[in-house]
Amino acid sequence: MNEIKVPELAESITEGTIAEWLVKKGDSVEKGDPVVELETDKVNVEVNSDFAGVITEIIREEGDDVEVGDVIAKIDENGEAGNSSSTSEEKSEPQESKTEEVKETKKAETPAKEDSSAKGDVIASPAARKRARELNIDLSAVSPRDPLGRIRPEDVEAAASGASNTSKPAKEEKKPAEKTEFAKPVERVKMSRRRQTIAKRLVDVQHEAAMLTTFNEVDLTNVMKLRSERKEKFIEKHGVKLGFMSFFTKAVVGALKDFPLLNAEIQGNELVIKKFYDIGIAVSTDDGLVVPVVRDADRLDFAGVEKEIGSLGKKARDKKLEMSELQGGSFTITNGGTFGSMLSTPILNAPQVGILGMHNIQKRAMVMPDDTIEVRPMMYLALSYDHRIVDGKEAVQFLVRVKQLLEDPYDLLLEG
Repeated sequence: MNEIKVPELAESITEGTIAEWLVKKGDSVEKGDPVVELETDKVNVEVNSDFAGVITEIIREEGDDVEVGDVIAKIDENGEAGNSSSTSEEKSEPQESKTEEVKETKKAETPAKEDSSAKGDVIASPAARKRARELNIDLSAVSPRDPLGRIRPEDVEAAASGASNTSKPAKEEKKPAEKTEFAKPVERVKMSRRRQTIAKRLVDVQHEAAMLTTFNEVDLTNVMKLRSERKEKFIEKHGVKLGFMSFFTKAVVGALKDFPLLNAEIQGNELVIKKFYDIGIAVSTDDGLVVPVVRDADRLDFAGVEKEIGSLGKKARDKKLEMSELQGGSFTITNGGTFGSMLSTPILNAPQVGILGMHNIQKRAMVMPDDTIEVRPMMYLALSYDHRIVDGKEAVQFLVRVKQLLEDPYDLLLEG
């Protein structure tokens, strides 16, 4: 009998939620066949079987939270699909015996020093458990700062140094309030792991960054004219439409070169000013917002940017993004205008210090330099920035530079 375990997913991912079983008990699988889909903080990943055989037991159900190394199913390499002898034996085996087997499996996988946290009343990351063993810290006495109650390595460090109040009454205060009962009908829906992560990070960034937003408006007359002039030849030559996002991506890259602190981040007491331009493009999916990254956007032409954005957007909606496609961006663009938004204050995508918000295009009567009035396609732009690094003057000048590049896109297209 072999075990199917949660494999190493990625360097920054140690846990997930079982989203969907792709097989059921009694199914025959080949080595390498996908058997379960896991939902992680950022992407959904399929777990493949390391063995060929018959699924004899599914230990963890859909919706269960699991960690790397957890046994989630068992497989018999000698079984027969639908009616294996091992399956029959397990069916006749007393339920108490099966329960003890699962308990023994988990006990064997759990180091002795984790007894207090293995009871199920403590939620901690594997790194936190390891650090607690090293420091001989009882995890049940550590107060998590995570609003979801999960203990992180820094919580263990704080408990070890005496910086955290580790008394049990203090921990009780961290527990979520009891569920409110309503007199009228409600529906309770468990938050997906991705939605929980989004919620936590949005709160974290507002606590950690000195976030401000500055606004401007851009006249897209010349962008729309240029797209109209070039669209047929562009599609014929490159096989992709000339959209708005390539113009905005190129304009952002140009402005970042002039104002490099918008392309930086804080690490300890140092500023890390990035000399590359990996631009995150926010994509809305059914499961929440993800931000795949267009790598080296400064080296791509307009067609390259459009193809990359199209490919990443499709992968995001199909839940096919790789972790490498979500990590390491230096600046983010988000387009609320696709949903009709006229104005918003986008939240930073930490540890980045700048995010540009695009909005709906609306025709408005504008007073021109010669005092005539013309109807122009206008868009409000919003730049949220971290005031710890970026001064107001620099933020305003950055946004003005983006506006200038978009209002004179012919040079931008040639240079891009």
